[in-house]
Amino acid sequence: MCRLSAITSSEYFSPMENILALETMKEGHDGSGLGLMLKDLGGPFEEFKGYPVLSAVCSHSGLGLLDEYMKENGFTDKWVWSPEIKAVPGIERRDHYIAKVYDYPASYKAKPWKEKEDLLMNTRLAIRQIGEPDGSIFVFSFYPDVLTLKEVGDPLDVGKFFGLDRSDLSARIVLAQGRQNTNYAIYLYACHPFFIQGYGTMTNGENTAFLPIREFLSGRGNPGYMGYNSDSEAFTHILHYTNRQLGYPLQYYKDVITPMKDEEIAARPDAPAVRLIKKSLRPLCIDGPNCVIGFAPDGSCFMAQDAKKLRPGVVGGANGKFALMSEVCGLDSAIPRRAGSRDIFPMKYDMVMIAPGAREVTVWNQQHG
Repeated sequence: MCRLSAITSSEYFSPMENILALETMKEGHDGSGLGLMLKDLGGPFEEFKGYPVLSAVCSHSGLGLLDEYMKENGFTDKWVWSPEIKAVPGIERRDHYIAKVYDYPASYKAKPWKEKEDLLMNTRLAIRQIGEPDGSIFVFSFYPDVLTLKEVGDPLDVGKFFGLDRSDLSARIVLAQGRQNTNYAIYLYACHPFFIQGYGTMTNGENTAFLPIREFLSGRGNPGYMGYNSDSEAFTHILHYTNRQLGYPLQYYKDVITPMKDEEIAARPDAPAVRLIKKSLRPLCIDGPNCVIGFAPDGSCFMAQDAKKLRPGVVGGANGKFALMSEVCGLDSAIPRRAGSRDIFPMKYDMVMIAPGAREVTVWNQQHG
């Protein structure tokens, strides 16, 4: 199994807090990789709010191809951040780990936000297409106020490798996953968390309904529904499809991935809508076991379980800082001073949602709507 560590806070904090929480849960992951996704960036990125950040790993030749492509397509550099790499036994250093801040092409500066989002996604996909055949470029996200780091190795070692224990890099939301994908070879594009147009998720479990989900999403005509080096990437795309493309409220994500029985739906005040969701989006139903943690563009964070509830998950904290963890020991590491009696262990009907800014936590129950 994997282990998940997410923190949302009203104040900036170091991603090392997530990594140290993963360390306490070490018996539950094999130490084969770390994925970090930071949202609402602080530290050196705070002055660049609103400008897209491209997170990538490149070879020397790949960096040249990346710079050439961005220049040809009208993007201009504003700033570049690279981690201060420290040699750590067992981790093979790649040539360049970068997070480059860009200004939009002149022709897009006055465009509506959704057109800018499509530009950023299509640019990321084009760069991936350039670099993936020979491994010269891995690009994980290209979006304002989001930074992604991934590497193979024990999470604590990777954190030290990136110099995060002595860095001023910070954010208000951080997702971290220990261990790479179970069903595929160790590969950076198979490492959680996954991202598309403001949505990020990570998963502990197996998406045994992966093939029909992939087939359905691939038929939606969205070029971003691709890759699938991990079966769990589909969870991010389902979230994007239901919330952004279809416009459903965030809690309906739970109704999409784990639809209830017809007799249970009948008790909901919004039963007609829920029946229609179940009927029209049935191919997106997951068959776990899975625990999914993610965030939406507005900064809302959530945890949801599949109906089998065979993967651990706990949420706790207080207004201003909450953590979503695989295990209580991870929660103890992240927020030791909290009312432990208020910790939430979501069951099969529950979706725990934390408001933007970590203002409050809500347990939304499918049976009640």
